[in-house]
Amino acid sequence: MEIRLASAPGEIRIALLKDDALLDAALWRPGAPDGWGDIHIVRITAHAPALGGAFVELASPACTGFMKGRKLPPEGSLVRAQVTRSAQNGKGLRLRALPWPEDMEAGTAPRRLTSGPTPLDEILGLAPSDCPILTDSAALAARLPPHLHARLHRVSRSFDEVLEADWAALTSPDAQVGPLTAHITPTHALTAIDLDAHQTPDFAANLACFGPLLREIRLRNLSGTILIDPAGVRSSKRPALVPFLRKAADREQDPLQPRITGITPGGLLEMTRPRHRAPLHELYASPHGQGLAILQRIASEGLKGDRLHAPPAIIQALEADSGALEDLFHLTGHRLTLLSHPVSPSSCWSLS
Repeated sequence: MEIRLASAPGEIRIALLKDDALLDAALWRPGAPDGWGDIHIVRITAHAPALGGAFVELASPACTGFMKGRKLPPEGSLVRAQVTRSAQNGKGLRLRALPWPEDMEAGTAPRRLTSGPTPLDEILGLAPSDCPILTDSAALAARLPPHLHARLHRVSRSFDEVLEADWAALTSPDAQVGPLTAHITPTHALTAIDLDAHQTPDFAANLACFGPLLREIRLRNLSGTILIDPAGVRSSKRPALVPFLRKAADREQDPLQPRITGITPGGLLEMTRPRHRAPLHELYASPHGQGLAILQRIASEGLKGDRLHAPPAIIQALEADSGALEDLFHLTGHRLTLLSHPVSPSSCWSLS
């Protein structure tokens, strides 16, 4: 196994490879952590019995979340809690209540106690303790924790053409999964996957695609409810696919342990995968992701100008990132001023 790190302003792509095949992937944005796994002292602001929990206030300005639980303390109380799901899919942080240590005082205001693991920490946890880490960035190598320095290897290019193509494919709505093509459509409620083939598919073709399909789901970090429409299998035979999908899931050993729940009345295979961090497509499509893509173009194409004009959501996301603009400065030697243009379409930006 080996871990490859590719750095760009505000963002580090992480690839875990085994025998030159992409086993896992993650985006790490150090200047704008998603908060997953953080432990906080939060204040209960409003109970929501219909939702089975309460809304809470965190230490960060204007940062709120939702904590599950039927027997929570009164409104205004301080509670120790951990973030179990980062903000995603149009919803804020999800938290769970934790017991109070005997020697800890509640204090008088919300605050963060400890930070959760970074995406790099999680990938490191999946690899052997001596797994080499390859990077082409001296600046990135310097910012990694000292205990990793012995495993670092400087290379001329972290992501070769093959790995770049594999990564780019993860942002496409279509994926080749064995003999079939998966058309992937994320929605707010669920992810729909339609399996298709250029030639007439059969039962065996669906079985052959299950392993690659589950790997694709893991690499893209698709989560929540996932519905799969098999290709070329009559409704009466579709229930027989379920045990094969379960066996494939067991073989893949996804660390999030997706659960194959069965088949819907409409003949769709159903599975659920726990929501932890935001999926890859959402990270790229978010205002923050769009803003980082702009910075990456400025750096890679040598675009001239020191004033970035962009829609408010993109400007606000870049302003909230504590490191992206500094990364750009170290790469280009130019400071960038951010200017909001409310009338701009979401994809419209310019330099001056």
